[in-house]
Amino acid sequence: MSQATLAYVRVSTKEQNIDRQITKMLELGIEERFIFIDKASGKDFNREQYQVMRSIARKGDLIYLDSLDRLGRNYDEIIQEWKHITRSIGADIVVLDNQTLFDSRKFKEMNELGKLMEDQFLSLLAYVAEQERNKILVRQKEGIAAAKAKGKHLGRPAFNLNSLTPDTRKKLEDNYERWSRKELTSVAFAKLLGLKKNTFYKIIEQYKHEIAAEV
Repeated sequence: MSQATLAYVRVSTKEQNIDRQITKMLELGIEERFIFIDKASGKDFNREQYQVMRSIARKGDLIYLDSLDRLGRNYDEIIQEWKHITRSIGADIVVLDNQTLFDSRKFKEMNELGKLMEDQFLSLLAYVAEQERNKILVRQKEGIAAAKAKGKHLGRPAFNLNSLTPDTRKKLEDNYERWSRKELTSVAFAKLLGLKKNTFYKIIEQYKHEIAAEV
């Protein structure tokens, strides 16, 4: 079986751009069909395309990564996956942004000493990758806390009485008494206002309080 050159590309979210990583791999002469792409968190290895690549990798194959954190960000699992690919499968890994240190072919040439050196470098870099992920999580939490402290609403904006359009507001005012006298059902009233059930009852409660405050 001929040896294959593979590449693994990952970004954490669907919004992030993969073009830079893909361009690097194409410039290395890697065929598009051998570039495996995930848009998923690096917290674990339950990623569809990573698992596909892992399943087809064979002894003698060469796998390129842009950086070690593209492989993952979990300290223990990065080491486990690296060793599985390079030692159990017998493929090789090259990390482009640190190719001097992270080219498993070089470590294999040094036999047992190479394994020892590889373990040391891998532990250091995997630890750095995990710490960076932890920093990202901390920054996210701090950003959310700061936004809340400033009174900013995170997520979908809350819908309330003041969110109604003038036309919907008028329909509410014109038909509220009919609804109160049960001449208009809640389902029909909500449909008239174009509101979902939960939102309808929330708006009605707010309107009741508004009326009471005016009395």
